[in-house]
Amino acid sequence: MNKADLANEIAKRTKVSKAKAWESLNVTFDAIKVSLKKGNKVSLVGFGSFSVKKRKARTGRNPKTGETIQIKARKVPAFSAGSDLKKSVN
Repeated sequence: MNKADLANEIAKRTKVSKAKAWESLNVTFDAIKVSLKKGNKVSLVGFGSFSVKKRKARTGRNPKTGETIQIKARKVPAFSAGSDLKKSVN
């Protein structure tokens, strides 16, 4: 399922227009992004939690040349599935 399929499913289940469903979906994703950018965790009970993890700087290797390179420290988004989501998949 992609974003368009998800918006269509929201529109169908909530009986709103596809435009409203797209708007709701985009607002939801934007709110999650803004919260993560501020360093906050987003918890959706039963579904899961979005958080920001820090990766340390490390040494890597260029796959083309085999040359050693330095990879900078960075922040990456992470998702941890909630218990209800885990149960529904199994």
